[in-house]
Amino acid sequence: MRPREFDHDEVLRIAFDQFWRKGVRGTSLADIARDAGVQRGSLYNAYGSKEALFLLAYERYANEYLVTLQNVLATGTLRERLVAFFDATIENFRAGSPPRGCPTTRGLMELAPDNGEGLGDDARRAFANLLDRITALVEKVFAEGRKLGEFSGTPATAALHIVTVTRGLAVLERAFGDDPKLRQIAAHTIDLVLTEPTLGERV
Repeated sequence: MRPREFDHDEVLRIAFDQFWRKGVRGTSLADIARDAGVQRGSLYNAYGSKEALFLLAYERYANEYLVTLQNVLATGTLRERLVAFFDATIENFRAGSPPRGCPTTRGLMELAPDNGEGLGDDARRAFANLLDRITALVEKVFAEGRKLGEFSGTPATAALHIVTVTRGLAVLERAFGDDPKLRQIAAHTIDLVLTEPTLGERV
């Protein structure tokens, strides 16, 4: 059983903030314990390892982020929904002061080579699972748009194209830190997908 002297959800929130800002390698359980006001030994007893704590904290983040995306994709025309999706994505990258970037992309960069130091296969599967779930949400929106005559392409292909672009935006945000540039790329992507629906099918 986890010790009762701390709030599990609060520890996950604090831990993920540390991981998001400094990366998993740059964060220690001592850092998290200090900010959470608990003993480092209590974290070891409760979670077993830094990676195990990261995975729980990332799952919490992923579930909250998916709810955000579900909400922004819930209403409007297909174009309006895609604009809202990219807006939410970019706002997530640009959150914090200074902006913290994309936690999934940061985590992917910390995956360990064979026998190396870093995150393992459980983390890789967690990142892939979130991307798959985001893609499914976007595919559903394209499928609904197709039924309404707003889109004539293949929903699965278009959704994969959109989510792939978000990975590029995550990298460009780190390189340029330029919100208008990211939104310009997003707008251009939406135009391409909606006006040239077979573009993604030829890639």
